[in-house]
Amino acid sequence: MPDTSKAHTSQASLPRNLGVWSLWLLVVNGLIGAGIFGLPGGAAKLAGEFSPLIYLFCALLILPILLSMAEVASYFRGSGGPVRYGTAAFGPFIGFQAGWLYYIARLVSFAANTVLLVDSIGYFWPDATTGINRWLLLSLIVTSLTLLNIVGSVRTMRSLAGLTLIKFLVLVMLVVAGVISLGTMVLPSMHIGSVFSGEHTYNFGAATLLLIYAFVGFESVVVPAGEATNPARDIPRALILGLAMVTLLYIGIQLVSVAAVPAIASSSTPLLDVANTLFGSVGALVLMLGVVASVAANLLGAIFSTPRASFALAEDGSLPAWFGQVNARFLTPANSIAFFGALALLLTLYGSFLWLAAATVLTRVLLYSLTCAAVPILRPKMATSTSFVLAGGYVIPLLGIAACGWLALQISLSSAIVSALFVLLGTVLYWLARWQNRKISSTKS
Repeated sequence: MPDTSKAHTSQASLPRNLGVWSLWLLVVNGLIGAGIFGLPGGAAKLAGEFSPLIYLFCALLILPILLSMAEVASYFRGSGGPVRYGTAAFGPFIGFQAGWLYYIARLVSFAANTVLLVDSIGYFWPDATTGINRWLLLSLIVTSLTLLNIVGSVRTMRSLAGLTLIKFLVLVMLVVAGVISLGTMVLPSMHIGSVFSGEHTYNFGAATLLLIYAFVGFESVVVPAGEATNPARDIPRALILGLAMVTLLYIGIQLVSVAAVPAIASSSTPLLDVANTLFGSVGALVLMLGVVASVAANLLGAIFSTPRASFALAEDGSLPAWFGQVNARFLTPANSIAFFGALALLLTLYGSFLWLAAATVLTRVLLYSLTCAAVPILRPKMATSTSFVLAGGYVIPLLGIAACGWLALQISLSSAIVSALFVLLGTVLYWLARWQNRKISSTKS
């Protein structure tokens, strides 16, 4: 059995270099990937002039989940995130499954976004997406990100800050320039009567399901808590501030998109069309720079946080000790980072992994449900005067569980089956690690 007391102790082997702004970078880059560059068209198609309000509704839907995660995160000082919460609240098996499912979800997303980044580069250089050039670019991207993370968290955060600055500048400039150019035209004319009259066909449920995926990924911030200077104070602040700023940015982008391009609902490249309408071909090229920076920042955040999950599982004895080794020179979990990079490279080069992407949705819903359910179990045992304890008793965690339940009902049967297979595979790995640990213990005794 692993020592679950590790769940709330500090991991001295990893230096605490991450302040509130470094954690905020992980939140916003977990939230803002490539999706926002393609979502405005689909949102307008499903919800019309009401589409900006759907972003607000999605933020409110995800808010109790985020707040529950903020409270649970304030109880722990070690890395691992869902691994720690699941182990402390429900035992080592659930803790392992939480870490395993988080790992798989982030790995598949990382691989898919790496391919997307190469496809974006293909906008400037068409030969980049075919033949040996594609292989070389994919290998260069994954290898560079892997090595950057191995050599230290400070260097990683500086690179992430630079990419985030580019991404935010491009998106904020698009919103500001759109508002200046379009004036009051950005304010939509919302006729409530049209919803009931049948004059327009809206599908607010489908629009919510589409846009909610622009609000997942924030959980990556809790995994490297063992490297935060003050996780109990800074992680809740980073989560709340990140969600607020991203929601405002999303709403601004949607307002400008609908006003600038009346036919945005039929566009497959909505923000490119918006940029081209406002600034011409130069604007489209600048926006493509934002796409590349956004995807690269998302990848950098993923490869920073996800290997910390396998590191935590190794510390708990649920994975071989090799994953828990810290590089003596750089003080990073180098083995876990290298393993993640190798798996990601295999997926990008050889794997047909697009069908796996849908399974990550249910995986995240399971993780969010687990986190919300952990609040009433852990609060009586672990809350202190410095913890981030939610007001209203357990109302907010219950609302989070209800939101997860609604999202789960929207997921297809095929995605549920794939997620079940992941759980089964994780179960096999867990009991294999347990068998190896017992064998080692019996040999020593």
